[in-house]
Amino acid sequence: MTVLPLALGLAVMAVAMTALWLLQRRTGNAGIVDVGWSAGVGIVGVLAAALGAGWAPRRLLAGLMIALWSLRLAVYILRRVVGEPEDGRYTRLREEWGAAFQRRAFFFFQAQAVLAALFAVPVWLVAGDPRPGWGVRELVAAAIWLVAVAGESLADRQLARFRADAANRGRTCVVGLWRYSRHPNYFFEWLHWWAYVALGIGAPLGALTLVGPALMLFFLLKVTGIPATEARALVSRADYAEYRRTTSAFVPWLSRRRP
Repeated sequence: MTVLPLALGLAVMAVAMTALWLLQRRTGNAGIVDVGWSAGVGIVGVLAAALGAGWAPRRLLAGLMIALWSLRLAVYILRRVVGEPEDGRYTRLREEWGAAFQRRAFFFFQAQAVLAALFAVPVWLVAGDPRPGWGVRELVAAAIWLVAVAGESLADRQLARFRADAANRGRTCVVGLWRYSRHPNYFFEWLHWWAYVALGIGAPLGALTLVGPALMLFFLLKVTGIPATEARALVSRADYAEYRRTTSAFVPWLSRRRP
């Protein structure tokens, strides 16, 4: 199993991220890096599926799954980047890094290219599985993917609808899935990566597909996901502390909110 697809994908993403870094210099909105990462995982994943040596129908399934997930997320984030001010995470970095922001931002953008290649590793492993024939694992993988993408899309739509109502300005969204998790979009994002684990069960080096959900969980819980989002929410919304106290942080669960 050759690493050529991952190496080629990394090279493509390095060039793409350089172009996006130049774009953010002109627009003053570094949030475009999130669009690049989301699209990049799909680009590298599709290359891995196309160039893999495994059973072709399974490679096609894996390629379609990563491509559709990537496209939906990239378009969703792009709409936010174009229609809203720069994300507070990057505004804070501009303040902290000062005159060194552009230099450091360049390496930050390139780091996203590396991460895109890392997150495509599960697809690359599945694409190298030579075993022919459909089985239960493919059905399980497709079911996980459908639930995850549908759940994440629903959470995103519910939040967008809530924010679109001017009467909700400064308030925390507690409707739909957001009543049961403070970050249902993150939960379903993480769940999505288990689809490739299901596809890779029993494949050569298949256990390494766990890099997908493991990396995503780490970033969501410890780095750029929940910590950064909640730090801003606690400052900007008076009702968020109570929401945080009564609602599950990640896995959708019954609320402890009083009637």
